[in-house]
Amino acid sequence: MSADRRSRNNVFAGLALDRHAEQRDDAEWLSGQIDDPRAQFLVLAADGRALVRTDCDALRLLDAGERKAWFAHATASFLGADEHGPRFVLRVEEARAERLAAELDAAWLDLRSAGLRLHPFQSGLFAYARALSHWQSRTRHCPVCGAALAIVAGGHRARCTNTYCEAEQFPRTDAAIIVIVSHEDRCLLGRHAKWAEARYSTLAGFVEPGETLEDAVRREVMEEAGVRVVDCDYHSSQPWPFPASLMVGFTARADDPTIRCGPELADARWFGVEDLRRALAGRSIILPPPVSVSYRLIEHWLRETAGLDLAALVNDERW
Repeated sequence: MSADRRSRNNVFAGLALDRHAEQRDDAEWLSGQIDDPRAQFLVLAADGRALVRTDCDALRLLDAGERKAWFAHATASFLGADEHGPRFVLRVEEARAERLAAELDAAWLDLRSAGLRLHPFQSGLFAYARALSHWQSRTRHCPVCGAALAIVAGGHRARCTNTYCEAEQFPRTDAAIIVIVSHEDRCLLGRHAKWAEARYSTLAGFVEPGETLEDAVRREVMEEAGVRVVDCDYHSSQPWPFPASLMVGFTARADDPTIRCGPELADARWFGVEDLRRALAGRSIILPPPVSVSYRLIEHWLRETAGLDLAALVNDERW
């Protein structure tokens, strides 16, 4: 399977949407998109939850008429379009959120839950909208001169309002690596110091300035577990707007199984296939849910090592 196909299997990554980046500066074009009778509007609450339907697992998207009724004077950010029409995101103030949900027979749903419940396109749309909205809410003053910023380009750029500055800011995405490390027929899983005792996952960390992704893999594994990685390969990637990350997944190989946990980990262990099977059956370990690319990395290792399906082994304990 190609890396592209693996990425598309990751939660939040199934978004087939034309973002029309080359047209977002055209105010007339944007106006035409928002007035398109097919336009649909995803609504986010102040805490990042999305409006969803109560009769099925789906977003409660507003149509053009509902947008005018509820958000006549609000600015909508353009997300993109497909054969069904353009998509936008709107933010509702906390004071109006519950009334809106009640009037539309809808509810509010957090993104992690949406990743497991909604259709891949809809969960991807939600993740995209949340990431863009979060950046807008945290990007209000110019980092160069301190003046107010104006959101332009359909919500995808912020321009300084100081005519002597006019510096531009763009949506932020923080790259992070996440990796399953193997040594012979075992894989390395760790438990963060703040997690419950049974929770184990693959290792992860943010990419630092001046690093390649591979350098970040080697550094993070050494810092967290004291294990030296000798080679690594790209597996897949996943949008992870909690609040603004891109998870870049890797498989890696260590040349020495010695573990020396750093301050971030309470524990790290090598698990063979039977170790993992027994631990899951005995509920002594809880792995990340399918919403995370970590699950996909463990799934990949188990399939490649033993031809086993992780979904058939995991217990029903909540992460």
